[in-house]
Amino acid sequence: MTVLITGGAGYIGSHTCVELIKAGYDIVLIDSFANSSPDVIERISMITGKTVTFYKGDLLDSAFLDKVFSRHSIEAVVHFAGLKAVGESVEKPTSYYYTNLVSTLHLLQVMGKYDVQRLVFSSSATVYGDGNKMPLKENARLQAANPYGRTKLMIEEMLDDHYRAHPNWRFVILRYFNPIGAHPSGLIGEEPAGRPNNLMPYVTQVAAGRLPELNVFGADYPTHDGTGVRDYIHVVDLARGHIQALKKTASTGFHTYNLGTGRGYSVLDVVRTFEKVNGQPVPYQMQSRRAGDTAVCYADAAKAKAELGWEAVKTLEDMCRDAWHWQVCNPNGYRKKQYVQSNG
Repeated sequence: MTVLITGGAGYIGSHTCVELIKAGYDIVLIDSFANSSPDVIERISMITGKTVTFYKGDLLDSAFLDKVFSRHSIEAVVHFAGLKAVGESVEKPTSYYYTNLVSTLHLLQVMGKYDVQRLVFSSSATVYGDGNKMPLKENARLQAANPYGRTKLMIEEMLDDHYRAHPNWRFVILRYFNPIGAHPSGLIGEEPAGRPNNLMPYVTQVAAGRLPELNVFGADYPTHDGTGVRDYIHVVDLARGHIQALKKTASTGFHTYNLGTGRGYSVLDVVRTFEKVNGQPVPYQMQSRRAGDTAVCYADAAKAKAELGWEAVKTLEDMCRDAWHWQVCNPNGYRKKQYVQSNG
């Protein structure tokens, strides 16, 4: 099967490309490199031993997208492409609505033109509203709290409406929780633009001395140590979930699955595990709570296990070890001359 991967040079997309190639799929990768590096393409090839077919371009350019489909016998699409920073979405909501929604509309239109009817969509746990019972099931109340999350929810609704009008299509929606870690090779990983917004790259940069200390927001949550609890999942486990999702699109239907471990870890759980596994201190400073943060958020992933045959197998220790290995091998991120070969 030939699979088109939109946003395939991104953090989750690149790991998914690796797992798809290893599983025997032929891939065609699209990325604008607005939030990723062209070096990722070479790194994917280094890991897999396969040449990657890729196109630099934007899904907002429907003529470009049409050209890609016309050149390849694409049978299914995994759709990652889009803007993804929560804070930026609050500052630039119209950019997020335009980019994420219009690009998906263009994708659906071109898929329809070329009779490609199988789509796996990269959604997010941000679509769930506050006040839901933990762990979160797929039928929990949906109410995104920021423009980024609302674009994910609106795309889910868009795809659902499309399916109702065209029931011969096959859709799988994957709601991610908190992906961290990196490929064990140290060749691909998470490279945030500027100061990190997510916990793990912040931790690794503090451990590496690039940042002075970690700010931990909230010490008085009703959790076992007062800090916020989240469902952290290894990015390789998450990537492997897409293979099972693609298999699910072999039959018609519209399906939604949580991809998480089903277990919550606090911020300090992550910090202490990282220090223990890697022998690197992570100085931190407790700060007041941030507006909009919740105390606890973790997945019920039972549906994915029952229907997809998928479950997360990597531990928090694995996540912390692989994240640090990526940082050590790539002290300055995706810069070819900066990659440090490591056998650690």
